[in-house]
Amino acid sequence: MTASDAPSLPVAAGLTFRPLTPGDVEPWLALVVRIAYAENAPWHEQRSDLVEVLESRVNPVAENSLLGVDAGGVPRAYGYLAKNPGGLTGYAFGGVDPQWQRRGIGAAVLAWQEGMVRHRFSADRQPAPRLRTYTTEAGAAHRALLTGAGFAVVRYFSEMLRPLSEVPVVPIPDGVRVVPFAAGLGEPVRLAHNEAFADHWGSEPEDPQQWGFLLNHDGFRPDWSSVAVDAATGEVAGYQMSMYDPDRFAKEGRAEGYTELLGVRRAWRGRGIARALLADAMARYKAAGMDHACLDVDTENPTGALGLYERMGYRPLRRTLAWDKALD
Repeated sequence: MTASDAPSLPVAAGLTFRPLTPGDVEPWLALVVRIAYAENAPWHEQRSDLVEVLESRVNPVAENSLLGVDAGGVPRAYGYLAKNPGGLTGYAFGGVDPQWQRRGIGAAVLAWQEGMVRHRFSADRQPAPRLRTYTTEAGAAHRALLTGAGFAVVRYFSEMLRPLSEVPVVPIPDGVRVVPFAAGLGEPVRLAHNEAFADHWGSEPEDPQQWGFLLNHDGFRPDWSSVAVDAATGEVAGYQMSMYDPDRFAKEGRAEGYTELLGVRRAWRGRGIARALLADAMARYKAAGMDHACLDVDTENPTGALGLYERMGYRPLRRTLAWDKALD
């Protein structure tokens, strides 16, 4: 398959579609915020997330994104897709300005994404792919669009919350030290993360560029993050990487520390390292003035993460849905 076989950009009355460019970051972010506000979404992509899309080497925006602008050049719709080399799943993301919804624009963007994912998998000589996307449980319009396009819910992720009025005291397992995250630990933690998440549903390895986006994200808090290292060898045994989003948390009336990633390598599992890292994260959040700790969990995670979080005092707040469609 050649570049000429790629699907044409969508056609929608009143909009002109083109690929995203680096100069679009601010108006694109404004569109993302408008959509999130209208949908009362609990979170939305931040500027750092959009920069990651615009600068991705694996998914160049010239081929893997689009922006629909009105006659005045104002962005009204967007879509982009991601595919890791060798991955078996493509990922679709997008949205439509609230004032431009119910005109078939979302369906047109989604159809383009399906075509582009087929194109990329064919170009890589890979078998027919799955296309995956995510919605909040409250996003009725988005869910209706996906259902009508043949997608089905395949997984539930639960956002969980815990007050920090009391922080548990958890002993650090023998033979392990918990140390603050530091820049020199970035690459060892990336490799540990790829190993720890190799048996997690939907997880794909993070390459150095992708990992670098996390470490340079506006919301990443290295001072709230920590690493469990083997006391004898210095190897990374586990880690917790924490984030903070002041806009989201001000909206919800809580000051929260968010555990973005928590992982323990297989050889160190079953020793209480995850519990120690969570307790360490909570202590860091509280010391920084946070009143809640938050995280997300795959409710079917085979490592028993859901049960661990419940025992650590976390309670479900809301759910995110993963949707799949097999593309032939």
